[in-house]
Order: sequence, then structure tokens, then C-alpha cells
Amino acid sequence: MTNSWRFSALMDRHRALGSNLEDWSGMGTAWSYSKGDPNAEYMAIRTKAGLMDVSGLKKVHITGHAASHVIDRATTRDPEKIAPGKSVYACMLNDAGKFVDDCIIYRMGPNSYTVVHGSGQGHEQLTMAATGRDVSIRFDDNLHDLSLQGPLAVDYLEKHIPAVRQLPYMGHMPAMLFGKPITLSRTGYTGERGYEIFCRGQDAGVIWDTILEEGKAMGIIPCRFTTLDMLRAESYLLFFPFDNSEMYPFEDEGPGDTLWELGLDWTVTKGKTGFRGAEEHYRLQGKERFKIWGLKLEGKNVPGNAPVYKDGKKIGVVTQPMYSPLNDWVVAIARLPVDCAVDGVEVEVRCGTHGPIKAVTHSLPFYDVEKKRRTAKD
Repeated sequence: MTNSWRFSALMDRHRALGSNLEDWSGMGTAWSYSKGDPNAEYMAIRTKAGLMDVSGLKKVHITGHAASHVIDRATTRDPEKIAPGKSVYACMLNDAGKFVDDCIIYRMGPNSYTVVHGSGQGHEQLTMAATGRDVSIRFDDNLHDLSLQGPLAVDYLEKHIPAVRQLPYMGHMPAMLFGKPITLSRTGYTGERGYEIFCRGQDAGVIWDTILEEGKAMGIIPCRFTTLDMLRAESYLLFFPFDNSEMYPFEDEGPGDTLWELGLDWTVTKGKTGFRGAEEHYRLQGKERFKIWGLKLEGKNVPGNAPVYKDGKKIGVVTQPMYSPLNDWVVAIARLPVDCAVDGVEVEVRCGTHGPIKAVTHSLPFYDVEKKRRTAKD
């Protein structure tokens, strides 16, 4: 934790579960537990529910007359199309039109937004856009984020927040949980129906303990942060910088991926201009150097971040593999040439541990292709 400057109020709970609290985005995060089984945690979220501490996500409040201007300039979304109580997924670019962070934008009121982002340059982008404007930018590390994900999450929460079933996908609302004020958001990073509970740091322990105690009979268990890697690989959820050229730089140029290459061009509000990097973003359409695409691998060996070969030539790299005990497959997110970003291309993943593994290209996502689970209305 030598690089950590942010601290979760739940760190003692994570240590009790065997975590060393490895650094992520400046916060000691429960990447792993010595107790429990990541496969069991994956199965809990896919079939029941699991609780994770994702407070390492950065929370930024943007308020004031120019709040919409800041969102409009810094992100790919049109803030005026976000109603209070709604949220959207968005990206942020640099002047070269390259991806530097993603985020969820929550509209809290007419002149009030909360932006939740990861370990990229989100806060810097927002601060830059706010310079000289009638707006307040406030970084909030007291606001904790507990993520309850899985098909039974709604059944559990309904006992305490009856209106939860009426909360639509990507909606949020104020509520009380165990007598504590929260914002409940129907969002997550698992591909399942799930909820994020934004609460004060001083309330996080009570909420964490009570959910796990009451939910034990339903199969709700605590889950380590890296269980998300298993879930996201199936559900086509990218994780900056671990799927990006910051980790896998180009040989002849610096890092930086376009939204066209990442498959995130849909995050740009149709016809929008004026956001940072907009001109370059549109100019780079059709100039993709690679594509994010999927692989299905033979057998049950999980290769790690291994190179991908075709006809004896290295063509790409696996960025996130996983084995699913539920679906009995080994699948992966990979960076591949544009001409291989189609279904059915036979390739070979050369794993340093397991040796060569045959694979075939496959479109993303692998799981719940129509996204019916996360958007269910019952």
C-alpha cells in the first residue's frame, strides 16, 4: 500500500478475509482474499448475489451554473439528454481523439452531476473543462460504493427498499438502508442485474455487515475485486488500462486507442461535436489499427496475458481470459488485427505456462448477448 493515499472504511473487513489491500487508483483494494474461492464468488454473482467494495472508483461532484458545460466538454455524452435520476456510460478523450478514461455520469438535479470514474484521467479532464467556469468540482472520498450484483440482489433489497423493483436500468434514487442515507443506483460491472449503494464512509461498515449477515441464507457472499475480471470478460466490459495500449504499447507510436478500435464509438451522442478530441475522433473512423474482439479457446487451461499467433506470425494479445464453471468455456478479450475481428478465424494462443492453445475468434459479449439480464423489468 505504499502508493495508496485513499482508504476504504472497510479495509479491516477485507484484511479479515485475507486481503493484502493491493493498490488500485490510489486506494488499498481487496484484489484477492486468501479465504473463499473466486469461482464460488463468480457463481454467486451469476446465480445468486455477491457484495463487493468498489470504493476505489473516484467520485466527483460537479455543481453550479456551468455544470452541464463541463460535462459537455469533457465527455462524449450530451448532458442535456440525461434526466435527473438517470445515468449514462461515457468516455473521455485527449486532443488526439484517444481514450483516456470512462465513467458513469449521474444527473442529480438541474445543475448537479456526479461522475464516477476509474484510474484514468477523468478528474483531470473535468477540472480542465471547469477552469474559468461558474462551477464547483469536488472530489469525494467519503462517498463509498458497495456493489450488490446478481439476480437475487433485487429480492434482497426489496425487503428494505420496496421501490427498488421500479428502478430502471441506469436509474438512481435517494433511499434509506438500515436507517442510513444512501443513493441507490441500478448499475454495475458484471453483466448481471445489480445495484451500487453509495453511502457515507461512516455507514459503510454497518451496511456491509448487515447485507452479508441477512443475505447469507440467500447465498450472498463477499467477493474480491478481481472476481470482476471473470465477469467482465464474458460481458465485454473493458477495464482501463488493462485492455489498452498503455499496457500493450504500439511499436512505432505512443499509447492511445480510439473508440472505433475499442468498440466504444456508441458512447458518443449522435451528432455531438465540441467535446475534447471530437475532431480527431471523427477523422480516425475507418483508420483502426486493431480491434477489441473475443476468443473462444479449446480445453480448460486459462492462458494469462499471452500472445496470439496466426499462420506462425504474432498478430495480437489476450488482455483478459477466464474460465467459466457455469458455462464450461474458456473465453478471452483480445487485441486483434482488423481483418481478424470477425467470427471463425482460427488462431493460436501461446501460453508460457500451458503451451500453445487453439482458439477461434468470436464476437463480444459471450454471455447474455442481448443484455436482458441487466435490463430486466420485473
